[in-house]
Amino acid sequence: MEAFAVRDLREHTGDLVRNAEVGQLSVVSKHGKPLFVAMPFTDALLAAGVSVSLADKLVQSGELSVSSGAKLSSMPYARYLQHLGAIGYSFLDDSAPLADELAILNRA
Repeated sequence: MEAFAVRDLREHTGDLVRNAEVGQLSVVSKHGKPLFVAMPFTDALLAAGVSVSLADKLVQSGELSVSSGAKLSSMPYARYLQHLGAIGYSFLDDSAPLADELAILNRA
């Protein structure tokens, strides 16, 4: 395992990528404290559920659609919807007032 400081990442991006290509973990730190671990996507890692966690995070942040999240997590769409519901993901846009949502539904 190799360690990199955030301030040095620009100069060592190639090293970080090469480490991942050979299956090596790298730790990135900021002010001497570990910030994150860069690790390669292996079959074992994906089997452990990291693809589901990644899909969940991207769907919840709005960076990925639910259908794309299902594909990334390798789940059938209906099963992924159940999974999202089980972890408390709301399919409603909380930024719109309920009255506006109901008005849209009544027009349909």
